[in-house]
Amino acid sequence: MSTTAQSVTTSQAPADRPARSDRAARSESELQQMAKDHLWMHFARQSVMTEGPGVPIIVKGEGHHIWDSQGKQYIDGLSGLFVVAAGHGRRRLAEVAAKQAEQLAFFPIWSYAHPAAIELADRLADYAPGDLNKVFFSTGGGEAVETAFKLAKYYWRIQGKPTKHKVISRSVAYHGTPQGALAITGIPAMKEMFEPVTPGGFRVPNTNFYRAADMGAPSADLEAFGVWAADRIEEMIQFEGPDTVAAVFLEPVQNSGGCFPPPPGYFQRVRQICDKYDVLLVSDEVICAFGRVGHMFACDAYGYVPDMITCAKAMTSGYSPIGATIVSDRIYEPFAHGDRAFYHGYTFGGHPVSAAVALENLDIFEEEGLNERVREYSPVFRSTLEKLNDLPIVGDVRGDGYFFGIELVKDKATKETFDDDESERLLRGFLSKGLFDAGLYCRADDRGDPVIQLAPPLTIGPKEFDEIEQILRSVLTEAWTRL
Repeated sequence: MSTTAQSVTTSQAPADRPARSDRAARSESELQQMAKDHLWMHFARQSVMTEGPGVPIIVKGEGHHIWDSQGKQYIDGLSGLFVVAAGHGRRRLAEVAAKQAEQLAFFPIWSYAHPAAIELADRLADYAPGDLNKVFFSTGGGEAVETAFKLAKYYWRIQGKPTKHKVISRSVAYHGTPQGALAITGIPAMKEMFEPVTPGGFRVPNTNFYRAADMGAPSADLEAFGVWAADRIEEMIQFEGPDTVAAVFLEPVQNSGGCFPPPPGYFQRVRQICDKYDVLLVSDEVICAFGRVGHMFACDAYGYVPDMITCAKAMTSGYSPIGATIVSDRIYEPFAHGDRAFYHGYTFGGHPVSAAVALENLDIFEEEGLNERVREYSPVFRSTLEKLNDLPIVGDVRGDGYFFGIELVKDKATKETFDDDESERLLRGFLSKGLFDAGLYCRADDRGDPVIQLAPPLTIGPKEFDEIEQILRSVLTEAWTRL
């Protein structure tokens, strides 16, 4: 053994710091200092640690509650990040992970396979509609979208149509942060610092019916608005040229901007348009799959069959990371024979532990009827949140399943929204912290107009709906007095 190795293995922790294995002994101040010194949070202003009081540290979850390092309890109104569908603290998921790790902790699916990935692929194909029978694993949603983007371009190249490389998505839609997925994302502020981004992304209007008039769309008839929004996709395909468009990427319920559900008939019209111009339809279900709108795959809720589905998050309820792109037999066929390969993949894609956890999580979904539960209680959740419409700051309550957004306005009559400075003071200056301090973890967001988003674990019910509504009512009432 080298002298350097000896020094590493025999070194002791400083006297004023607990041993690395003694994490439970670390104090709040120690953790905050370590975070300030070394942790770079995602999608967050680091100034809350470097210049502010620090960051909330979450240490425990049980059911639909979480606890911070100071022992305070909160309702998890966002399932972590649209992830913990089956709820926190599921011992059986932890036990399955441990058992799989003992048996086979890791092996790639690069020219090899293992039982957990094989069985999970079979399970997902069984749930998926139509002929979506092939599953390409990744480790998260952005990677799943990246996979679909690359596969769409390659597929058309194989078909002798290499100019079909463009993709269409909706305004304000979020599809991920990898370079390809970022090109599909429709939020300019998230892209400008990384320009030039991957070329080929084009935007069409989203399905925010509350703002239909602002888009010059029909604002009195929801179905007419849906046709109008879908026809904008056809218009974009025609404008760019059908021989240049590879795919359309759409979330069943658009997350960013505040939970925009599809109008009746919208996806049927989109499917017709894609078929007419030979364009692939990708259903981005990273959030909406696995119960969020009461079905394993949300495309079933809205009656359409895409060419690809991207999914992740709730597949394991967050107990281990995984993602997948599920593709149709048509897209897979060129790769089924001969020496052609899809030169794309991820080291941890289809990870044995994650795949085993996903299978057990999906067992829980079936045994406890979580999809059925969401379909039963979603109308109650909606009606409970709609009580907030009597507040002057609440402009619209929208969404589906256990996935709702509350749009905040300055004037209900005119639907006037807040300017950037007002939104900054409202959301980051008060609401985010105010809701958390009141015991509700959710999202106050302005990647579009200011909204509060709710996506709680699928295990909650009317009692918890009432608790959430009461917290929202109290904090929103105070917010209005501060404007």
